[in-house]
Amino acid sequence: MLRPFLLLALLIAAPAAAERLEYRVLTGGNDVGHLIAEIEDGRVVVDYDYKNNGRGPTIAETIALDENGFPTSWEIEGATTFGNRVDESYSLTGGQAVWRDATGEGEASVEAPRFYIPQSGSPLAAALLARVLLADEDRQLPVLPGGTATLTAHDTVTFEGEGGLVETTTYELGGLDLNPSYVTLDAEGDLFAVASPRFAIVRAGYEAADERLRDYAQELSTARFVRIQAEAAHDFDGPVRIRNVHIFDPESMIREGPVSVVWHGDRIASIQPNDAPVTEGETMFDGAGGTLVPGMYEMHGHISQNVALLNIAAGVTSVRDMGNENDVLDGLIERIEDGTIAGPRITRSGFIEGRSEFSSQTGELVETEEEALDQVRWYAARGYHQVKLYNSMTPEWAPALVEEAHRLGLRVAGHVPAFSNADAMIEAGFDELTHINQLMLGWVLEPEEDTRTLLRLTALDRLPDLDLSSAPVRHTLDMMVANEIAIDPTIAIHEGLLLGRNGEIAPGFVDIFDHMPVGEQRSLREAWADVSAPGQDEKYRGAFDQVIATIGMMRERGILIVPGTDMGGSFAYHRELELFERAGYSAPEVLRLATLGMAEYLGQDEDLGSIEGGKYADFFLVPGNPLEDLSAIKRIAMVVADGTVYFPAEIYPNFGIRPFADPPARVTAD
Repeated sequence: MLRPFLLLALLIAAPAAAERLEYRVLTGGNDVGHLIAEIEDGRVVVDYDYKNNGRGPTIAETIALDENGFPTSWEIEGATTFGNRVDESYSLTGGQAVWRDATGEGEASVEAPRFYIPQSGSPLAAALLARVLLADEDRQLPVLPGGTATLTAHDTVTFEGEGGLVETTTYELGGLDLNPSYVTLDAEGDLFAVASPRFAIVRAGYEAADERLRDYAQELSTARFVRIQAEAAHDFDGPVRIRNVHIFDPESMIREGPVSVVWHGDRIASIQPNDAPVTEGETMFDGAGGTLVPGMYEMHGHISQNVALLNIAAGVTSVRDMGNENDVLDGLIERIEDGTIAGPRITRSGFIEGRSEFSSQTGELVETEEEALDQVRWYAARGYHQVKLYNSMTPEWAPALVEEAHRLGLRVAGHVPAFSNADAMIEAGFDELTHINQLMLGWVLEPEEDTRTLLRLTALDRLPDLDLSSAPVRHTLDMMVANEIAIDPTIAIHEGLLLGRNGEIAPGFVDIFDHMPVGEQRSLREAWADVSAPGQDEKYRGAFDQVIATIGMMRERGILIVPGTDMGGSFAYHRELELFERAGYSAPEVLRLATLGMAEYLGQDEDLGSIEGGKYADFFLVPGNPLEDLSAIKRIAMVVADGTVYFPAEIYPNFGIRPFADPPARVTAD
């Protein structure tokens, strides 16, 4: 049986024999890596490494703790998921704490011990912090570099494994980021597991506990969002009216008004003159001359509970999910539809991935063409909108899969499978290409280069040398036009990858940075990629210029460009739309594309996409005029989703976010 991990905190004062402790990293039940700790003479050396979808962190840590479990030194080296180099350190000497992370250097004088929260450390840090909080009377402590950590105990459960029965308790760690995390400790207070609904790190020999731990993390997350829904969702008896508003009409792309909008239940009843009489039993709000915008579509989501409500607060009332754990997504949709929690309307894409050492563990893995065809049929029988093919899919299967999908009424979108290119997938019959890099790499890679690895991102540094007027570029764009192929470019994720720099606020989030909690602020000042090689900074910046130029060329050719983020939507979605402006769209064009344009694309425009009588009541209020300044969509005062009213000012504090706008005033009839 493994000896208790965090017993180290009690052994600091006396030399101890070296021991090796192992945890397995599991994604969707598949073993993708490890966390190994070597403990000797009051020191912990950690080796943390996993790879999913050809990428993942590689971290080496050396930690020293005092007799109460507080760190006195912490050294971290390695690389983050997308390859950014890690060189982080912390030390506490004589009441002076000094640290260095990706955001820069910091220091603080501390009279009492403070726990340092590493930026790029392994999940072991959660267990070490939980042990310290357990010893505190009110289970909350200020931490470095800022914020206050809290600990809440949940259920106690016994697990059986190679080492026998282990009694565990799961704790919720809060106060550090947008969402709490969950850590499971054994009866001695030592690490047993860290779990989320899709990911777990479990003590070796107890891997069978994975699904139960993830399910419980899902239950805890659901309970949190049920509570928030009870506090933040406003359903009124009788009709609801918001007067003194202007409406963005995506058909004409103009702002009309002032008018009053009335809805009852989940449908818009009518658009009325601003001074129209109010009927008995109505609830009324004053829009103060602001703008109502139809609910927006995030077209590249991998939706979870943690981002569902944030999308609602951001005016994103519909999401196209581009691949998920099918049972997890089904449960989420059910909870949203019955009003248990808040979330957008979800259009499902069925994820199909080939099996290889680089496979993504999301969705369904297939080993043969027949298995892939069976999976297409499975998704069609369950009402999915489309299938999405992924990196490890054998390219030669694409024509048969597309033919079967189309026969069954499904669309086909996806990555370009490794060792192929966008031209081949267009010829195979793809309806949509996913990610702009997947398209552009076909112009700069050699046929034998493997895009199942981080090469599909790092090779973008070749783009500055690409002639966008060259024959291969023109040929691909001609094929897209001729075959009416859409593209989901996810521009914001490429901006983050190519333009993010350590110590600098991510360019897409500068104007919301001060509203974020400390943990999120640190993340927004951390680069994704390694730009340390000579000339790499300039290459990546040039690559992003080429990305924007290519999207501009597509727009000019009339290719449908679909707004989605692959970053959870919400604030990233607002940035995605701003980048569409940079590619040549006007603000009204962007808003039309994000609303009615995507409703039309998904065949949902009879009910969604514009603010009209009879359509679903999905829209949001901003104080300004987003047709003149698109950034106004970041300052949302009210959201109506399926007829339910939400005020972002009531939602954001649950995530540690300072609100951006006050709710509209509730008024009575004159």
